Amino acid sequence: MFRAMKYSPGCLELIDQRQLPTQEIWVRATTLEEVAIAIETMVVRGAPAIGCAAGWGLALDAHLNHVNGTANDLWNAYKTRFLKNVDRLARTRPTAVNLFYALKRFQSLGEEIPNDTSMSKVAQRFLDLAQFLDDDDVRTCKSIGEHGASIFKSPVSGLTHCNTGSLATAGYGTALGIIRSMHSQKKLKSIFVDETRPYFQGARLTAFELLKDNIPYTLISDNMAGYAMQKGLVDFVVIGADRIANNGDTANKIGSYSLAVLCKYHQIPFIVAAPMSTVDIETLDGSKIPVEERPRVELLEVNGYRVAPSESKVWNPSFDVTPASLISYIVTEKGVHKPPFNFSQMRF
Repeated sequence: MFRAMKYSPGCLELIDQRQLPTQEIWVRATTLEEVAIAIETMVVRGAPAIGCAAGWGLALDAHLNHVNGTANDLWNAYKTRFLKNVDRLARTRPTAVNLFYALKRFQSLGEEIPNDTSMSKVAQRFLDLAQFLDDDDVRTCKSIGEHGASIFKSPVSGLTHCNTGSLATAGYGTALGIIRSMHSQKKLKSIFVDETRPYFQGARLTAFELLKDNIPYTLISDNMAGYAMQKGLVDFVVIGADRIANNGDTANKIGSYSLAVLCKYHQIPFIVAAPMSTVDIETLDGSKIPVEERPRVELLEVNGYRVAPSESKVWNPSFDVTPASLISYIVTEKGVHKPPFNFSQMRF
């Protein structure tokens, strides 16, 4: 299983997803600020991966504070810096709720630590939590994969959007985890991969992962999805999520809503795959989900080449919100959820 981040004391290594698939370059983040910048600039991307990277960043900074030998090497003296670190990471990618889940876990841990605790012990507890979140994400993704594969009884062909695999998580993947599980159970004929404009996560990243795993796929342009459905080539669509509201409204990579509408017309199951940490029960519906807008240059240029007049007015939201009424299933590590969705009332 491909892993996109590696931690060692004092350094978080992240594969630079901007360089894939042509180059496998690893970026070394040796400060919390470098981790934050890596998240902002999409060196690391994907909601679960962002949450894990933030956890490693907090563990990294606690370690550095200890080994650098401050005059007062106690939790009480470090707490203000810790809260500033949390605030800095919270400003990196506002839509990915997994980020805030990880930050809250660290804040809760911080509230439990006595003021006179040595930073060596704090650093170890932070490291243990970051490792737990990383390991738990892999376990969660494998569970999502198994639950999602159970929807299908015979081999089918599907379509996926953006990247939701090992690169977007700690490992295995959410929507791509379902595809991996289906492939291993011989339930997958093939998968269409949307290129996913304007950042091409499907073409650059999902195709990269599927090729490594020898899973049959066909790359298509985003605007071919409807035609593929019309031709009867698509039996289901599965996507990931960056935030799921309590009622099931789902924010995911721009273009997801269009796919859901196409699925509704063609009577094809539209499946969302995500860990429970992506479900935000405090957000009642999709209208309350903040949608990040990316820099205009991402539409004006492709790999440094200008493809539109620089004077163009640009609107570049990174996500759209799919209403729950268009979603057939939401698959989490807890199982396959069917509409109507109301996660605050669900019992597991």
